[in-house]
Amino acid sequence: MPIAERPVRQSVSLPARVARRVKSLAQTSKTSTSRVIADLIESGLDAREQEKKRFFEFADRLSRSRDPEEQQRLKEELARMTFGE
Repeated sequence: MPIAERPVRQSVSLPARVARRVKSLAQTSKTSTSRVIADLIESGLDAREQEKKRFFEFADRLSRSRDPEEQQRLKEELARMTFGE
């Protein structure tokens, strides 16, 4: 039988413009601002994990590649992922 995770209360201060957007999302979806914030954080954490996975896939492809053009393209993509555009 799985054990349910107990919520942990946290306090966070949001910039006013972000707080307005969160409130608007909560009203639109007819849920609480706390639920919206939790969902956004969870989505952000998932996105970060996916980006990390993608980075390692590119690094693996780079280490296996023998084509200089592909190596350069992969290096550029890894640089964009690391440092932005």
